[in-house]
Amino acid sequence: MAQENITEESVVEEKEAAGGAAVEEEAKQAEGSADEETAKEDKKEKKKKEKADKKQDALKEKIEELEDRVRRQMAEFDNFRKRTEKEKTAMFETGARSVIEKILPVVDNFERGLASVPEEEKDGGFAQGMEMIYKQLMTELENMEVKPIPAVGEEFNPDFHNAVMQVESEEYESGVIAQELQKGYTYRDSVVRHSMVAVVS
Repeated sequence: MAQENITEESVVEEKEAAGGAAVEEEAKQAEGSADEETAKEDKKEKKKKEKADKKQDALKEKIEELEDRVRRQMAEFDNFRKRTEKEKTAMFETGARSVIEKILPVVDNFERGLASVPEEEKDGGFAQGMEMIYKQLMTELENMEVKPIPAVGEEFNPDFHNAVMQVESEEYESGVIAQELQKGYTYRDSVVRHSMVAVVS
């Protein structure tokens, strides 16, 4: 009877042990499938993150490309603006020189006319009016940076003077300008018209 109990108890124990092992096995399997699920989710998360990183890298690259393009276009526009300014200035200079060249013969005629007025008529209203107009014209030319080229008594300089004849002179040394036949003018340090001069031989 005692042996039967022992065997029954051992059978029960075995069953319990087997049941415990089965439960443990099930628990292990459940744990394993949970680990698999976690691993799958981790993989998915990793893939998502990789995709997001790739997308972000692509966006960064695109932004850098666009920024570079904008910088280049800004530089091109700046160069275009500077070039346009230079061209505009050059056109203005050319136009101003052209107008000055046309005005200079008028100045010459004024000077010739004033030089031919007889001494007794110089105090007359007409002669004084002409003198005032001539002075006003010369003032305006000076304001535009048009200046007469110094000639008589100066050393001959082919950059500013055009020698049309040679003369003898006791007053000046050789190579010095003794007479000015036509006034020369500069506009902003460039010659508009050379002075026509006679140089001492």
